[in-house]
Amino acid sequence: MSGVQTIRIGQDEGDQRLDRWLKKKFPQLTQGAVEKMCRTGQLRVDGGRVKAATRLEEGQEVRIPPLPDDRPAPPAAGPRVAGSDAQMIQAAVLWKDEHIIALNKPPGLPSQGGSGQGSRHVDGLTPALMFGYKDRPKLVHRLDKDTSGILLLARTDRVARALSEAFRNRTTRKIYWAAVAGTPNPRMGTIRYGLVKAPGHGRGGEGEKMMAIHPRDIDATEGAKRATTDYAVLDALGTRASWCALVPITGRTHQLRAHMAELGHPIVGDGKYGGSGQENLGDGWGAQLGGEISRKLHLHARSLSFDHPITKKRITLTAPLPDHMARTWKTLGWHENDVPADPFADDE
Repeated sequence: MSGVQTIRIGQDEGDQRLDRWLKKKFPQLTQGAVEKMCRTGQLRVDGGRVKAATRLEEGQEVRIPPLPDDRPAPPAAGPRVAGSDAQMIQAAVLWKDEHIIALNKPPGLPSQGGSGQGSRHVDGLTPALMFGYKDRPKLVHRLDKDTSGILLLARTDRVARALSEAFRNRTTRKIYWAAVAGTPNPRMGTIRYGLVKAPGHGRGGEGEKMMAIHPRDIDATEGAKRATTDYAVLDALGTRASWCALVPITGRTHQLRAHMAELGHPIVGDGKYGGSGQENLGDGWGAQLGGEISRKLHLHARSLSFDHPITKKRITLTAPLPDHMARTWKTLGWHENDVPADPFADDE
């Protein structure tokens, strides 16, 4: 058991998340342990309470409580990944080079560990994505557990910081595809409702839900953050369901799901925001269409464009639909090649 430590953030350590910095210093720490230290106030930066996602700056001082074991984990072997899981995550690789790996994340696989998740999440499976390099790739951003699609990992801290900055500065462009209840009117628009976390959630945050706040009330609502989503209807099944392209201009928790529900057109299969049955206070039909279609969330990170931090070339990646969405598209007579890659391009 170590004593209390205070470590100053060095010149080359700034502009990164506290949890990632800490786990590099102390590889034996789990994400859950870091979050618990933050919740209980044991982990502090410049004397103040922090969250795991707090970004560090050069010169700040981090107070670290006594840790159970300061011996670093063996760097070479790393955690073992079961053969079936290794095959699954390797099959999800959509594109890679010596700096970046892009996955088409399967639905149902968490990006990171949390309460009750064990090691079966993308971050825990990264030893299977080393492909001969010495370091495990690092998550650059996250997708909800039940959301599928493009997820970027970086092979080095330098590339991870550059890509994270690109997401923060909104120089990347993400387009999601979703099947939603009903047909939004107008068929193209922008949602500007703010979002605030609803009270009550599980120990690992797995039960959290966001509430939409009218733009005029955002500044007066404690904890509310501004959020903006562009949407466009690509095809529709009468007024029963529609295929939408969604672009999150901001990147808030559950933004697309909460925004579409607030619009009255929840994403199909979304039990958290669409209700477990057909109820819907808007013009949509609820998040259920019957049979298999209603059992899984129909939200997919379809495409991502970004400037490569090293080559400086613009990279655009496209991820095929997951099986359950592909079956729904076939059932509803929707065809991937019949719509523009970016329906908002003409408006920009």
